[in-house]
This record gives sequence, structure tokens and C-alpha cells, in this order.
Amino acid sequence: MSGAGKVVCVTGASGYIASWLVKLLLQSSYTVKASVRDPTNLLEEGSFDSVVDGCDGVFHTASPFYHPVTDPQAKLIDPTLKGTLNVLHSCAKTRSVKRVVLLSSLAAVAYNGRPLTSDVVVDETWFSDPDFCKESEIWYVVSKTLAEDAAWKFVKEKGPQTFPNASIGRIDVKDVAKAHIQALENPSASGR
Repeated sequence: MSGAGKVVCVTGASGYIASWLVKLLLQSSYTVKASVRDPTNLLEEGSFDSVVDGCDGVFHTASPFYHPVTDPQAKLIDPTLKGTLNVLHSCAKTRSVKRVVLLSSLAAVAYNGRPLTSDVVVDETWFSDPDFCKESEIWYVVSKTLAEDAAWKFVKEKGPQTFPNASIGRIDVKDVAKAHIQALENPSASGR
């Protein structure tokens, strides 16, 4: 991997996966603009305009996580959902951004009240059910599920091709970070 001369943005750069992503990007000679959460302007549209300006690619990894949470709508759901859409809106109006890589979560595909047996194929019909998650009070899962759903609706409005998830499993954080870099660098990568 070589990012010499390329500028990328990593949102939520102080997070666990994001910090590895930043490290690997820097080792691959990328210039990294790293953002961390500013609670005073996260929910304002345009708050990511300046950080994505001039970037070739954007890795959106930011997502708040609190447990327990006293006000899930204000502390998790709004920041995750609106933050994701704000990043996408900023990227859509920035000509330099050629690719956006969104960090998903097991949370978005594993909680729907159905048993995950060995014969289950995890695809778009398997996504976490926000109503089930709300009833179970698993608020982080609600926030990630709603944010990913909103992101895909946003992307579908822009028209790119998508493809289904084929499997679900565990992975080392360094491999997750490397996969994000490959998603940026590989010209044939597209959709989901």
C-alpha cells in the first residue's frame, strides 16, 4: 500500500479501530486529517466540510459509545445518525473526495430477535431490528443500525451499485484497518 501524495480523513480518530487505521495509513505514506468529536458542533450540517476538503478519501469510524446511557436519543442515536449523515453530506459536496469508507458494526446485523444458526446467511434481510433493539434497550445497537440504514439510503440516492454481505465473523483490528485502506485504494472496489 502506498498513499504517497494522498490525503485522507479519519473521523473518530481517537477510537480503537480508527487509531490503528491512522497508524497504518501513516506507515503507508498517507497524509491523515484526523477528527475527534466536538460535542458543540457534531450535529450541525457542514461541521465536517473543512476536514474533508482536499481529501482523496474519508474513513468514517466515529460513533459514540456509552454504557449505561441515561438519554439514548441525545447521547447515542442523534450523534451517530446525524454525524454519519453530516459526514456524507460534506463528502458529497467536496469534489476531491473520491471514496468514503464507512465502518460498520456487528451491532447493525446481529440483533433482530431471530437465532443465528449455522444455516443462516447474513444478508440485507438479517439486519438488526431497531424496534427489537429499543425494546431490549440496547441503545448502541439502535444507533449503529439507524446510522447504517440512513447511510445506505443516502448512497442509493446517489446511485452506486451495491452488493450483499456474504458472511459475518471476528477479525483482528489491524486487519479491519488494512481493509479500510484497501477499500480506498482499490479502484474496482464499489458499493457495499
